[in-house]
Amino acid sequence: MRKLTINSLPDSFYAGKKVLLRVDYNVPIRNGIITEDYRIRQTIPTIEYLAEKGAKIIIMSHLGRPKGIVDPKFSLRPVSEKLMEILKVNDVQFVDECIGKHVVYLVNKLENGDVLLLENLRFYPQEERNDPGFCSQLAAYGDIFVNDAFSTSHRKHASTYGIPNLFEYKIAGFVVNKELTNLDRMIQRPKRPLLTIIGGSKIKDKLNALEKLLNIADKVIVGGCIANTFLNALDINVGDSLIENKSKSRIKKIMKIYKDKIILPHDFLVESNENVRNTMNMYTDIPFGHSIVDIGRDTTFNYSQHIVQNKGTIFWNGPMGKYEIEDFAHGTNEIARAVSCAHWRGAYTVVGGGDTIAAIRKANVLLNEINFVSTGGSATLEYIGGMDLPGISVLNDDISSMNAINSN
Repeated sequence: MRKLTINSLPDSFYAGKKVLLRVDYNVPIRNGIITEDYRIRQTIPTIEYLAEKGAKIIIMSHLGRPKGIVDPKFSLRPVSEKLMEILKVNDVQFVDECIGKHVVYLVNKLENGDVLLLENLRFYPQEERNDPGFCSQLAAYGDIFVNDAFSTSHRKHASTYGIPNLFEYKIAGFVVNKELTNLDRMIQRPKRPLLTIIGGSKIKDKLNALEKLLNIADKVIVGGCIANTFLNALDINVGDSLIENKSKSRIKKIMKIYKDKIILPHDFLVESNENVRNTMNMYTDIPFGHSIVDIGRDTTFNYSQHIVQNKGTIFWNGPMGKYEIEDFAHGTNEIARAVSCAHWRGAYTVVGGGDTIAAIRKANVLLNEINFVSTGGSATLEYIGGMDLPGISVLNDDISSMNAINSN
C-alpha cells in the first residue's frame, strides 16, 4: 500500500510543529571535506518543503561505523557546513550530541523554518540496539516523524524503527516516496523486455532479490564475484577467485529453473597471484594461482550489445569486477556507458547501490543519463526481493491521506 507522504497533508499541518527527520548522510569525507554529496542534495526538497510550511526540523543521521563511540573522523559537522551552504531555510545549526540538556535547549529554541542537525547517531551504541530509552529521548524532540532515509530502512535501529513507533504521524519524505514509486514501477509493471544486471561481491545478500528478478525479468546478466560462484556451481574452475561456497547448492537450483534467462561471462581478465597486475585475458577454466578481476573483452562486448539493444527496462546493481582499480575497470566502465546509451534510446534505466553509483561517476556517466538512481544498496535489493523493510512498514499507510487528517 502507498505510504503517507509529506505533501499528502494540508500545508497548515506543519506550521509550528517539530519534525524529527531521519535522513542518510553517510557520505564520503576526506580530511574534513565531503567528496561526494549526492545523498545530501537528494534531501533538499524534503527539508525545504517542511521549512516553507513552517516546521521546526530536527535532522538525524548516521555516518560510517564508529561502533558506538565518539570518533571525530565520523562527525557530521562537515555535513552541517554543507547544509548551511545549500539550504534555503531560516537557519541551520549543529549540535555535537544527540541527547542531553543542551540538545533539548536548542530544540526548544527553534523558530519556524529552522533546521538543527544532531551529531552522528552511531556514536551511541543504543542506536543499533534499538534501545527503548534512547528512542524515547529522541522521540520527545518531535511532534511528527519523517523518514527520508530509504537506504537505511532495512535496519531495525532506533532511528528507523523504534522512534517512529512512538509517533502517531510517521510519514515518508520525498526521497523515500521516489524510491518506492520507481522500484514498484520496475517490479510491478516493467516496460518489456526487463533486463537485469547483477554484479558485486555480496552474493548472499543478493540471492533473494536475484530470484525475484529472475522470476519477472526477461534476461539477467551476471558479473563480479557473483558470476564466479555461478560458474563454480557449474563445475567451471575459477582458480583462486572469490566465491561463496555456502550459496552453491542454491545457485544450482536457480540455474536449473532459470538457465534460459541467465547470461554468464565466458572470458575474463585474470590476475596472477604471484605477480600482481600481471593480467591476461582467459577463457573457460582459470588455473589455480590466478584470480578473476574483471569480465573479459568478448564478454564486455556481448553484455554491452544486450544492454544497448534493450528498449524496455534495465536494472543494474553491482560492478563487474574490481572497478576501483583502473587496470580492472574496463568491463564496469563499458557497462555504465552501455546503460547510458540504452537510456538515450528509450529504455527505462534504474541503478542502485553505492558501488554502482560510484562506478557510473568513474565512467563519466552523468546522473541525467539514468532514469532513476536509487540511494539504497542492500535496502533496494531487499525491497525488490520482497523482504520487509522495517523502516518502511512502520510508516503510516496513505488511507486517503489518513481520511483527510481525520476530517480535520
